[in-house]
Amino acid sequence: MRVLVADDQTLVRTGFRVILEAEGDIAVVAEADTGTEAIRQAQLVEPDVILMDIRMPGLDGLSATEEIRRHPNAPTIIVLTTFDQNEYIYRALRAGAAGFLLKDSPSTRLVAAVRAAATGDSLIEPAITQRLVERFVEPVQPQELPPELAALTDRERDVLRLIARGLSNAEIAAELVVAETTVKTHVARVLTKLGIRDRVQAVVVAYETGFVTRH
Repeated sequence: MRVLVADDQTLVRTGFRVILEAEGDIAVVAEADTGTEAIRQAQLVEPDVILMDIRMPGLDGLSATEEIRRHPNAPTIIVLTTFDQNEYIYRALRAGAAGFLLKDSPSTRLVAAVRAAATGDSLIEPAITQRLVERFVEPVQPQELPPELAALTDRERDVLRLIARGLSNAEIAAELVVAETTVKTHVARVLTKLGIRDRVQAVVVAYETGFVTRH
């Protein structure tokens, strides 16, 4: 798995490189300290996954994400964030980010996020999901079953609940005691039936309809 790390702090980039390359099957093929450099390196080395910081000098990470995602076969982008950056999260969603990772997440979470992204999955920190929902989703009284979700099977609804909790496919498979390939099939069907692009949008739908509540 080929990874580009974009962050303006040298220590952060170095730390991520050490953690990821210790896995053996993950290579950090380039680094960038600005959004402009991230765009250049993305075109030059064609990574599978980009870890993108939001705040960088010059062109910021969100603008870089928007530009990179405009191109065909664009790499998957995981946005690095902190709790004081809630206002950027929705813009990152619109820009095409596939996941969010707190900068102080455990190393195992970083590796899991990269592995998930490289296989077309995504990993959203549950804490970030909670902040996103609190900021952008109006409270809805729970219903017996929102009409938008009527087409989903019971198992697909189970999967949607776990997606809303921020679990990756591998974590959902462990929770439901099924194969990860089965989970991927369920996720694909959920997205198709709801008419949405990715699991990040599925999280928003789950909360907006009251199918999943904040607490």
